[in-house]
Amino acid sequence: MKSLHFLPIIFLLINQFSFSQVRKVIELDSNWKFQKTQTEQAYQINFDDSKWENVTVPHDWAIKGPFDKEIDKQTVAIVQNGEEVASEKTGRTGSLPHIGTAWYRNKFKIPNYLKDKKIILLFEGAMSEPQIYVNGKKVGEWAYGYSYFYFDVSEFITDGENTLAVKLTNKAFASRWYPGAGLYRKVSIIVKNKESINQWGTFITTPFISDTEAKVNIKTKTSGQNIHLVTTIFDAEGNPLETNKTTEQFGDEFEQNLKVENPKLWSPESPYLYSAKTKLFVGDELKDEISTKFGIRGIKYEAATGFSLNGKVTKFKGVCLHHDLGPLGAAVNKAALKRQLTILKDMGCNAVRSSHNMPSLEQLELCDEMGFLFLAESFDEWKKPKVENGYHRFFDEYAEKDIVNLVHATRNHPSIVMWSSGNEVPDQWGAEGVKRAKWLQDIFHREDPTRPVTVGMDQVEAVMESGFGALLDIPGLNYRVHLYEEAFEKFPQGFILGSETASTVSSRGIYKFPVVQEKMKQYDDFQSSSYDLEACSWSNVPDEDFVLQDDKPWVIGEFVWTGFDYLGEPTPYDEMWPSRSSYFGISDLAGLPKDRFYLYRSRWNTKDETLHILPHWNWEGREGEITPVFVYTNYKSAELFVNGKSMGIQKKNNATPQNRYRLMWMDVKYEPGTLKVVAFNENGKPVAEKEIKTAGEPYKIVLNPDKKTLKADGKDLSYIEVSVVDKNGNFCPTATNQLKFKVKGAGTYKVACNGDATSLEQFHLPTMKLFSGKLVVTVESTTKVGEIQLEVTGKGLKKGELNLNSIEY
Repeated sequence: MKSLHFLPIIFLLINQFSFSQVRKVIELDSNWKFQKTQTEQAYQINFDDSKWENVTVPHDWAIKGPFDKEIDKQTVAIVQNGEEVASEKTGRTGSLPHIGTAWYRNKFKIPNYLKDKKIILLFEGAMSEPQIYVNGKKVGEWAYGYSYFYFDVSEFITDGENTLAVKLTNKAFASRWYPGAGLYRKVSIIVKNKESINQWGTFITTPFISDTEAKVNIKTKTSGQNIHLVTTIFDAEGNPLETNKTTEQFGDEFEQNLKVENPKLWSPESPYLYSAKTKLFVGDELKDEISTKFGIRGIKYEAATGFSLNGKVTKFKGVCLHHDLGPLGAAVNKAALKRQLTILKDMGCNAVRSSHNMPSLEQLELCDEMGFLFLAESFDEWKKPKVENGYHRFFDEYAEKDIVNLVHATRNHPSIVMWSSGNEVPDQWGAEGVKRAKWLQDIFHREDPTRPVTVGMDQVEAVMESGFGALLDIPGLNYRVHLYEEAFEKFPQGFILGSETASTVSSRGIYKFPVVQEKMKQYDDFQSSSYDLEACSWSNVPDEDFVLQDDKPWVIGEFVWTGFDYLGEPTPYDEMWPSRSSYFGISDLAGLPKDRFYLYRSRWNTKDETLHILPHWNWEGREGEITPVFVYTNYKSAELFVNGKSMGIQKKNNATPQNRYRLMWMDVKYEPGTLKVVAFNENGKPVAEKEIKTAGEPYKIVLNPDKKTLKADGKDLSYIEVSVVDKNGNFCPTATNQLKFKVKGAGTYKVACNGDATSLEQFHLPTMKLFSGKLVVTVESTTKVGEIQLEVTGKGLKKGELNLNSIEY
């Protein structure tokens, strides 16, 4: 097969400041009035909103709950799960009150000296079906809650105070997971001259890269007459490298070529970012100016060898992520996103798939900065429905517009190395689906000829026969590991991507006996075993994917379902209330790693030592019973001891996929005391050890923050892991104490989460039970500089206290 070559990409990040008074970006984050209401008059200028709630944006109006099974109860057969008979389901969309109509209102002023400017109103996401009004007049509407969109509102703006009103409607049965509700991403006003650079009008590539130089091509779409551009490239330290001036236009587009000598290439290991400053002039008068950060990198997809980054074959060690941030809901927060990516980085993850929607711009900025490859996805539905009120209602009118906005808004991010036009769409069946797949892929190619396109395909046998899978740039298989070989033989591309893998289910710190592999296993407590041997009917445990990734060079990587638990889709407990969030995550809803985290880390993180023992060793009542012990480690052999007595040495081998990637002692009998593992290097010498002990009664609360210093911007977060230990400092893995939280000083209590998919405690209330001995409290900064004090108390426990600092930013 012919290799697929795609030009290296640069990414755009318009700084949120005024540039020489020629462009001003105003983020509308404060002074919002909000009400969940059916009223039709709230668009009017003089509408009385004095009794409405004061909120800041981004905002998710449903996340505070309460949880209620009636909200998303439905009788349905979940086709994606292979069900043929309808049954009552609850918790599919998180059982949070996200259904209904709500309004947001904001009043803002545009200074007199800016009244003759071009004014853009930009929404980075509005859930859902937004209708936008300025000063009592409708300026436009959109349909897709995940799409970025904007309107030129210059003609609607008046001197003095302006009124912005936004109507949002979330219909029942419009999503397969918790979609969130409200203005959950940024809203901005961009004020600029009529002669200016268009919104998302810059497209930067590097069509040539060598060790000594890189050609930087910048295409810029503009508005205005008799204009010229001057662009200067800077290195990461701010030193100017080269300047280019051009007056040559092709229609409304300028094209500039600049050279970077001895370029430092962008990669997950070294995410180096340059910047370019572009100035637009009319004569000698500066009319517009933007600053653009960019990374230089080359990508290539080839038969047999797969994906190469900067000439080096690279496997996708990726995870799928839904857009919700657990207890924060859908409201985007950069500190929360950074914490997620920091956890994934430690695991050795190098890639993220936005599932199954358009990613936030903040997430992409962080992936650029921190070094993650990105698969940007667009839709979960095309023309054929999965849910009654899904995207199929808008497909004909909006699909092209939504793809254009996705590509234009994000195509300059070096992290993005692939687009996805859909996930498990029912259109995989039939000739019409083949035509739609080609139509959508052609739109992506037209707007961005530098990246390939995939679809997450679960109907693999159908797409092998219809030609659907053959026409895609990248054939993406969701699960179906037993069909990889056949698909590789039939598809012409010469490689396969695991676009969605595993769907292993587990509950942090919960272990079930006997220890055997199971599909769709259910228990009376509605939890799943953390021995990591339970999966869904359509999926598999991680080791089966590992074999394919390691043994087949034509398998170019995987995106595991999922990096973190998310709200909704509580498989295998869709029919069991009160399950209301997923069990798929490698880390739980609170961001706490499950045992499975260390299984992936032992394989993906090739720099750091991994040595992890499971299960815990508090099994009162199981004395003398077989309690298997697993060790997840990057070492190939280890010896296990129970109270000093050797249980023997285990070595990784190829007897089964599990034996290849795990060390397992299946016949250990439980006795209280100390469980110890000693790991050996390639020469059989002991090089690392770890032990866990049977804990006594909970005695003391321990607080462990992810960071102690916050920015005083009213948005920064510190995540504090809360656990309890006995008098000897041993972690109590079965503790379920009810705790209370109090925050004083220059911060506020935000939310708490314990990772229990069956918990109905509301995240925003300052009390919660421990789950498997742990939970996470989130503290938010205010705009004040100073000390923040957190106090955590529980009946009969020595309290935990922590001091944080909030500093100027």
